[in-house]
Amino acid sequence: MGRLIVCTLAASLALPFAAGRAAAKDTLTLGMVLEPPGLDPTAGAAAAIREVTYANIYEGLVRIDAQGKVRPALAASWTISPDGLAYTFHLHSGVRFHDGAPFDCSVVKFSYERALSPDSTNAQKGLFEPIAAVACPDATTAVVTLKRPTASFLFDMGWGDAVMLSPASIASDRTNPVGTGPFRFVRWVKGDRVELERFSGYWGQAPKLARVTFRFISDPSAAAAAVMAGDLDAFPNFPAPEVLDRLKADPRFSVVVGTTEGKTILALNNARKPFDDVRVRRALAMAIDRQGLIEGAMSGYGTPIGAHYVPTDPGYIDLVSKYPYNPEAAKKLLAEAGVKPGTTIEIKLPPPVYARRGGELIAAYLEQVGLKADLVPVEWAQWLEGPFRNGDYAATIISHTEPRDLDIFAREKYYFNYKSEAYRSLFAQYQAATDPTKQTELVGALQRQLADDEPVVFLFALAKVGVWNAKLRGMWINSPIPANDVTGVSWAE
Repeated sequence: MGRLIVCTLAASLALPFAAGRAAAKDTLTLGMVLEPPGLDPTAGAAAAIREVTYANIYEGLVRIDAQGKVRPALAASWTISPDGLAYTFHLHSGVRFHDGAPFDCSVVKFSYERALSPDSTNAQKGLFEPIAAVACPDATTAVVTLKRPTASFLFDMGWGDAVMLSPASIASDRTNPVGTGPFRFVRWVKGDRVELERFSGYWGQAPKLARVTFRFISDPSAAAAAVMAGDLDAFPNFPAPEVLDRLKADPRFSVVVGTTEGKTILALNNARKPFDDVRVRRALAMAIDRQGLIEGAMSGYGTPIGAHYVPTDPGYIDLVSKYPYNPEAAKKLLAEAGVKPGTTIEIKLPPPVYARRGGELIAAYLEQVGLKADLVPVEWAQWLEGPFRNGDYAATIISHTEPRDLDIFAREKYYFNYKSEAYRSLFAQYQAATDPTKQTELVGALQRQLADDEPVVFLFALAKVGVWNAKLRGMWINSPIPANDVTGVSWAE
């Protein structure tokens, strides 16, 4: 399959870059591998939702910038009480949603209380659990009181799941998103693209781009051909790493390799045998050559990890050597756990390259320790409905792109079905810690606990491999949060 892709792309390299694309100056067409299942980031887990909408359509009180720092957004500033329990946000005045509805403190109260409600569909409902109350002293002041000091609260409110939605549009935001951002939604052609245009009533600095189109192309060969033909101006997460050397040599393009928060894992359903046995999980970790997987599936772009943290995260510790590649040791652990040679493991594979190509390699590694892998390709909607929502899986390959999301292993219900009171206790201590030194110490302890228990097989951190027209400026090099933020993108003169 790799040879076919390279041959197809080699032919496409001869195609001229569309001359009119850069000349337009104020339009942009971006490629994405996955199409979002909806366009309301408060009602779905898919990173693709945020890759279209974050900062472009929707805004929160704060935002995460390209360097992973918390910055003002709808809140111009904020103060925190000495006990760490009360956050007073001073909101911009005169802000309106794209449909004309006003933004004020009542919207903050509505958005946070909706996320906390028993029937909340927010995929990151736990981010809001520390909130005890939201008060509105006046229209431009929101006071959020917490149940306890929460070290990550301000950063958490910068996630796409914490954006502000208007009560007037909430029923239709999934297909007709209405936000306060610099771009407004125009249309969604299912299976093809989402179109945005500059919002003339934006409260902040107007973007330089007048129109932005997100096109969905899951096939690596087709994606690369579209870039080369000028049908796409950029592919921020380029899915064909095997041709990057060719593109790097072409002055028409910028090829930029950065970092992401993507923790690529072989997820295991700990509630199913044999994955309820830690010896089996450790054996699988030792059965897979992480660096070999990166070389084979990602053309060398990626970094091995040993826990659910990436090297750019504050407090990261390198735990890759906890379970080094050792097929013989893996066989012994499997035998101790009573797993017989020839046992079949079903692995569901969503569309991204890391899953489909990675699955083939992992199957080969498992075969070396006496296991058979039944690879089952699934579409993105099937993966969200099956493994993620209903826990209908034994094993699957997925990359978690949410930043610093150690909380998912502490949840009462999550699709890994990992139950560790030791981990939950550590996480509660971390959330309550206010001293930075103590926070860092506990982040390390959390990583070590995960590496010891190996609830999933931690594989590698995704690299952010972006390819775009060399005349583009302002594209994100790194992805500290799932986003294709184009609010600062422009064309060079």
